[in-house]
Amino acid sequence: MKQLTGLDATFLHMETASQFGHVSSLCVYEKPSDDYEPLVAFRRQVDRRLHMLEPLRRRLVEVPLGLDHPYWIEDPDFDLDFHIRHTAVPPPGDEAQLEDLVARLIGRPLDRAHPLWEMYVIEGLPDDRFAVLTKIHHATVDGASGAELTMLILDDSPDAGGDYVPDTGWTPEPAPSDAQVLVRAGANLLRKPGRALLLSARALRELGETTRNPIMIEAARQWRRSLRGPLGRVLNIGRKRDEERDPPPPTLPVEGAPRTPFNGPITPHRKVAFKTASLQTVKDIKNALGATVNDVVMAVCAGAIRTYLEKRGELPNAPLVAMIPVSIRTGEETDKWTNRVSGLLSLLPTNEPDPVERVRLVHDAMVSAKLLFDAIPAETLTDFAQFPSPAIFMRATRMAVRWRLADRMNPPANLVISNVPGPREPLYAAGAKLLHYYPVSTIVDGQGLNVTVQSYLDSLDFGLVSCRELVPDVGDLADEIAREIGVLADAARVST
Repeated sequence: MKQLTGLDATFLHMETASQFGHVSSLCVYEKPSDDYEPLVAFRRQVDRRLHMLEPLRRRLVEVPLGLDHPYWIEDPDFDLDFHIRHTAVPPPGDEAQLEDLVARLIGRPLDRAHPLWEMYVIEGLPDDRFAVLTKIHHATVDGASGAELTMLILDDSPDAGGDYVPDTGWTPEPAPSDAQVLVRAGANLLRKPGRALLLSARALRELGETTRNPIMIEAARQWRRSLRGPLGRVLNIGRKRDEERDPPPPTLPVEGAPRTPFNGPITPHRKVAFKTASLQTVKDIKNALGATVNDVVMAVCAGAIRTYLEKRGELPNAPLVAMIPVSIRTGEETDKWTNRVSGLLSLLPTNEPDPVERVRLVHDAMVSAKLLFDAIPAETLTDFAQFPSPAIFMRATRMAVRWRLADRMNPPANLVISNVPGPREPLYAAGAKLLHYYPVSTIVDGQGLNVTVQSYLDSLDFGLVSCRELVPDVGDLADEIAREIGVLADAARVST
């Protein structure tokens, strides 16, 4: 048994009837031959690699009464056929039909009585193609570990799979009783109050150093001094004491987010849209403007959202705010199958009409956002997720939904934008070449739009997810993104 971290468990506790904690991806493959059977071949591919894929065979064990975070066990009833499923789009199998199918499939929660993932092998696509939609819970992996999971399943050549040999060395784990789980949870609960005191003192010190506030710094030092000695040694059992750090430079605050049509309570219903752009074109633009690929992607999204909202007469005067996921992995983690992710807030210059100026403004906003992100290390903030009990966290989430706080308060961010660098070499699944890797992320109450970008080979694959009621025409926004790349290329005098 292995307990979930507080951050892992947060993605479980956030779930409601309309808000889900799973993230997804849609991989489009080319059949290597006419007699290729996608379901049979892909199932064997996964089965062949199961011994390397720990998250796929572990399931949850909840702590009674929600007193502490759940545990993982090796599922004694694991059934691969439950998780790998077969479906198809009707003829002609066009892009719109595929998007509708994916939207329906991601709008269903994962079954917590089983390991938290599903894969759908989707046939019926034109040009000898098929797709695989993967749904996996964010409590299991973050973006970086999820990408590694995918790389472990796929091959780097069409004939790298070898002979099919099922894994026979895995040993399932018997499900513990409620009493056994409570004994483990009880020991953790005894340590939590002391850990919370130490963590609060550290956060206060780091905030004081960032803001150059001598009163706050001295208060934190006195607080920590009082926790040194025998008491501190007791409270620090099981963790390494942090070293004193040089204070980071002062930072600039980020303004609150204005309201938009996609900032409201979400429903369980989803819409998705996919687009592919030339990675080389984006690189040529960033070289011409002295920017980064991420600057160009953010500026393109800003321009597309500006046009989308302006056509509907709903463009705010103030710039929007984007939440950008950030990996905090150091490479020294003892457990790679867990969440090591945080996020920063950055202004999105949707109020700027000039496309080239938007790139400069995005760059400046990201610099300021990173300074703010460094004010208190992400490690400190994610550690706080250890302390609220699941029962309290889930009750707070449901109260927020019931009181419709997303309608009553301005959101901290308008949407999530994520740019994930991917492999530059071709990948294969049981001989079938991977053509596109579309990310399909998640949305939350108050943020009914997510734009995630994944690079693969010479392409940028855009995956847009929205609440069907808030942004029913998310495909129009995807079209604006494609057009905006052309607009920015023309302004930067780049050939497309």
